Amino acid sequence: MKLSDINIRDPFILYDNSKYYLYGTRAKDFGKNVAGFDVYISDDMEEWSEAKECFNSAENGLNREVNWAPEVHKYNGSYYMFATFTKENGLRGVYILKSDSPDGEFILHSDGAVTPDEWECLDGTLYTDKKGDAYLVFCHEHTQIIDGTVCYVKLSADLKNAVSEPVELFAGSSPYWADKKPAGEHYITDGPFMYRTKDNHLLLIWSTFVNHQYCQCVARSDNGEIGGVFVHLPLLITDDGGHGMIFKSNDNLLLTFHTPNQTGEERPIIKNLNDIGDNIELQEN
Repeated sequence: MKLSDINIRDPFILYDNSKYYLYGTRAKDFGKNVAGFDVYISDDMEEWSEAKECFNSAENGLNREVNWAPEVHKYNGSYYMFATFTKENGLRGVYILKSDSPDGEFILHSDGAVTPDEWECLDGTLYTDKKGDAYLVFCHEHTQIIDGTVCYVKLSADLKNAVSEPVELFAGSSPYWADKKPAGEHYITDGPFMYRTKDNHLLLIWSTFVNHQYCQCVARSDNGEIGGVFVHLPLLITDDGGHGMIFKSNDNLLLTFHTPNQTGEERPIIKNLNDIGDNIELQEN
């Protein structure tokens, strides 16, 4: 299969043992009640395998509604999937799954959702600081608070649960380029992902809508760590592409994201990036 044949949202690529593992939200019905996640495997990012189911949410009691944004990180020798599901209380939350192999089968690992129980949350990603401490970076949804936010909690060393109160990094309305909306209109935040540049700057990429277009955004910590103030940088993508993540393939830095942001039409895209020390930029073809 080619990437253009794969209909997923929220793509995430893990490069491990000279193979590429592509995960994402099954795009059917906007990823609702789709019963799990698949992985696509490639040797070259040109030809991809057929979909292989790597987690069945129906068999694990997690197909209540949303099955969103799986991403897989290798951590202490195992593979951990961070994904959004609807909790028993009807609110969305981020769960952590585990496998001994990047192609699954993943099993539930965390003690329920690791985001606050009374919050509506989505799109958790793993960040490990210079000391090796693990954090979950996630979004508190605009559906509950109108002005969506990006937040973090510290995780236990075994990634079973959160061990701190949530900390807000910024709100969807805070960037200088954000739409100026009347009071009560929503600001969306989704798809956070952390990247440390060659000059040791900590970047956070995320997505929102600007002028009704889905965009890929970048913010930079002012002290190089998650506890810093995140300064918003110019938009990376402004033409209906987002929920991206950054990965390395040998010496190449790459960004994958989905476009268009239209149910049924979404496809993963891969673009080359330049690390310019204090920021990233798309590489010109």
